[in-house]
Amino acid sequence: MAGKSREVAEMMITRGVDILCVQETRWRGNKAKEIGGGCKLLYSGADENGRSGVGIIVNTELKEKVVEVKRSGNRIMKVKLMLSEEVLNVISAYAPQAACTEEEKSMFWRELDEVLTSVSEEERVVLGGDLNGHIGTDRRVISRIHGGLGMGERNEEGEGIIDFAVAFDMALINTFFMKKDYVTYRSGGRESN
Repeated sequence: MAGKSREVAEMMITRGVDILCVQETRWRGNKAKEIGGGCKLLYSGADENGRSGVGIIVNTELKEKVVEVKRSGNRIMKVKLMLSEEVLNVISAYAPQAACTEEEKSMFWRELDEVLTSVSEEERVVLGGDLNGHIGTDRRVISRIHGGLGMGERNEEGEGIIDFAVAFDMALINTFFMKKDYVTYRSGGRESN
């Protein structure tokens, strides 16, 4: 995100995006700041090595409806908005990568579980994040949460994502629509979409 915030705000305005969850912001601290075009970034900062960090960007209209910001370390944050007829909780999450320890991964999923269970059942929840797993295209038994348009082969982390979605009765929305086949990350001969 460093140096790209104005560009992101312009993209949100151009594409009509009201709320955007961002991960790996690499900004330090727990703050909120205007980033241009009336958009406001609320973020939970990077670790001591300048890694991780999550944020939620809201447009001009919605920034006045934010009533609560809860930060859970540098990988999870929740913003609560009071809309005219409902309460919306937006969660931005960034799961530890495959190279991280099992302890780090378990702690992340426990913290995310705590954040989600703290939300009243009468309130709506949207989770936007990079959960660092491949859920594949197989939707047997879980067609209610998986639309069949995932990418690649399901891995262990993907199994965890599916189990989490089932436990919280959530749908993996990005599996319900076609996406361009593109690579978002390359390192050491490995790629991810």
